[in-house]
Amino acid sequence: MTELSLFLRRVLLADAVFSGVSAVSLTSSAAPFAQLFELPETLLRESGLFLILYTALVGWLATRKVTAKSGIAVVIAGNAAWTVASIALLLSRAVNPNLSGEIVVVLQAVATGTLAGLQYIGLRRSGGAIVI
Repeated sequence: MTELSLFLRRVLLADAVFSGVSAVSLTSSAAPFAQLFELPETLLRESGLFLILYTALVGWLATRKVTAKSGIAVVIAGNAAWTVASIALLLSRAVNPNLSGEIVVVLQAVATGTLAGLQYIGLRRSGGAIVI
């Protein structure tokens, strides 16, 4: 078990808020976003549904003062994977978003990658560095 630093709990809370807003937006407005960004509606809606569960997990972790290091590691790895997958999706040309869609995907990848980095720093401050 690792005692979470205030910094890490705040970063987890920011992640939960960002993910929660994204979850609600993508789930409830997948069709308009699909049209606006020329991204597949199914991809947007399913991403939103996944983010509902993710938000619950990260929000719960943000309220813990002590938790298993593995739970935080899963969040960090998930954010890193989401970042890489977002960029890979664009580079693969499996989707063909317009310029606005590309910008949105890149910006959310940068935000998610930044959260992963901050969470890693927070975990190290909590005395639970992950050895890679």
